[in-house]
Amino acid sequence: MNIACYIRNDAVFEQVQVSLARAGFACDRFTSESLLLRTVRRRSFDFVVIDIGLEFEENEGIFSWLNCRTDDSTPVLILSPEKAATLVAHVLNAGADDFLLRPFEPVELVARINAVLRRCDRRQVRRTIEVAGFVLDQDASSFSYQGAPIELTPREFTMAWMFFSSPGVYISRETIGTAIWGTDSEIAGRTIEQHVYKLRKKLLLGAERGIVIRTAYSQGYRLELTSVEREPKAA
Repeated sequence: MNIACYIRNDAVFEQVQVSLARAGFACDRFTSESLLLRTVRRRSFDFVVIDIGLEFEENEGIFSWLNCRTDDSTPVLILSPEKAATLVAHVLNAGADDFLLRPFEPVELVARINAVLRRCDRRQVRRTIEVAGFVLDQDASSFSYQGAPIELTPREFTMAWMFFSSPGVYISRETIGTAIWGTDSEIAGRTIEQHVYKLRKKLLLGAERGIVIRTAYSQGYRLELTSVEREPKAA
């Protein structure tokens, strides 16, 4: 089994690598978030282990990638030196399959990986979001408004999922670029602006439909609900 490991700390990676090797697992190390996200689009891994920092801003790209995966069911385990309830909840709600506090015992790491793999073999999860008449079905990559389908490209759907799953939260251009294109370059930045424009146009966003996408050049983009509904319904 081949495992992708996004771990920047050398000591933590050494412990993970030794633990996995003893269990017969091979691992590829990534120390760059953008390189990890580009690689998992091109290569197939059996599992992903990610070590995150304590601040949300440090992990924004990872959380966005977890939240907007539409055609990748690779199980993910998150490591962290902090086990605050809010952090654990955010990690699991974003789409991770398990959370492990470090330092950890090697036997527990391997046991958790095996347990997640067993669960993934059995589960049939269908993830949808319903907001103000809009319905996004992640498994089917379908989008509709009040029952009428709206055709979106795969990248437009992924971008829409990012916005609709996090209303009221600014998502930076770097995060969008990394999560969708695997790069945070200026070329991707211009492409992002074009995709946001097309998304607004296709969805006819505005006060009449109760949803707008705001632009803040220093912060990125934010989906705002102007109707009484304030939270997305996830299933």
